[in-house]
Amino acid sequence: KSETCAMTTSNLPVLFLKRNEDRRLSAGHLWVYSNEVDTRKSPLSGFEPGSLAVIQSAAGKTLGAAYVNPRSLICARLLTRRPRTAIDAGFFERRLCSALALRESLFEQPFYRLVFGESDGLPGLVVDRYDTVLVVQVTTAGMEAMRELLLQALDRVLSPDGILLRNDSSVRALEGLSQETEVIGEVPQTVTLTEGGVAFEVPLGKGQKTGWFYDQRSNRQAMHKYVRGRRVLDVFSYIGAWGLQAAAAGAAEVCCVDASPLAQTYLEKNIAANGLGDRVRIENGDAFEVLRAMQDAGQRFEVVIVDPPAFIKRRKDIKSGEQGYARLNRLALKLLAPDGILISCSCSMHLSEQRLQQIVHQSAGKTGRQVQILERGFQCMDHPVHPAITETAYLKTLFCRVPAT
Repeated sequence: KSETCAMTTSNLPVLFLKRNEDRRLSAGHLWVYSNEVDTRKSPLSGFEPGSLAVIQSAAGKTLGAAYVNPRSLICARLLTRRPRTAIDAGFFERRLCSALALRESLFEQPFYRLVFGESDGLPGLVVDRYDTVLVVQVTTAGMEAMRELLLQALDRVLSPDGILLRNDSSVRALEGLSQETEVIGEVPQTVTLTEGGVAFEVPLGKGQKTGWFYDQRSNRQAMHKYVRGRRVLDVFSYIGAWGLQAAAAGAAEVCCVDASPLAQTYLEKNIAANGLGDRVRIENGDAFEVLRAMQDAGQRFEVVIVDPPAFIKRRKDIKSGEQGYARLNRLALKLLAPDGILISCSCSMHLSEQRLQQIVHQSAGKTGRQVQILERGFQCMDHPVHPAITETAYLKTLFCRVPAT
């Protein structure tokens, strides 16, 4: 594999684009869709999944080097725009060093998302750092083909004690890849990190995604000022990132809601480890059912946080997903005390911030209430946005006040 990948654009096969289909790449995007390829000049069937190619416009202009997967709708992803660039371990080292320099300039402790795919020039790759342990997700055939080069570069740049390959994401199936996990070196079952003055034990191998959601860090920090002395409801709490920080920031009481038995186990551990048992309780169950039961019981909270998983994973899910966000926000608003704060989040890249705002506004109207948007939050700085790829700006958080009517 290393020999195959260590090529320059001068000795790679060419993938030709149709006329005018180079405009998006020329404007900064990194993806090529299968219907943009001139398959008469360069049949996609002639490329192996994960192989490298030079991308050329119909006019013969070289646009860069990409990896190709003829089985995927996104059939090529650009790695470099520079002619004669070798795609080798040195290429990966340079990209990793650039990504590392950014994170080290932003965070005092070595806990962050080190690589965020296309935004860091490494499409199909996510790397989360937990000090000396890395959790890696490879989601494309192209990055899978260069796995050994990547691992070499990670070792040279960071010398980690261990790497956990969490290649169990369902998106790998779209690339014709198997779902699996693998441990390289020494990887503990859990790691401990500190955020917002709270220590969290994080499950790596069995936790959600890569174990921890670094993307909400700045939004959780923004939440602190809204919770002092208030009753807080944290829905889809996972292992307590929002709720336990709310308690530590002075909330009078916190209720964490999640359906996962594993989440409950680690919630209980983290509550005990931080001495927050007198102010934090857990409701284990389906979020929608728990919220309806709370409404029936007449419960009210002064801050409600809803940070659900992505309800819209594909474009065809948009309608049903938007309905899910609307139901969730209506239930949250019904539990909110007058002059309360609703913190409403979405990590669905197919739901814009404007659309989330409309859903919250409409949900409030259906419950006879109004909202005032006080603050808008986005993904943290270790998840930089690629300005030409709207999909990289996936996280949005609205901090809303719901005044008494």
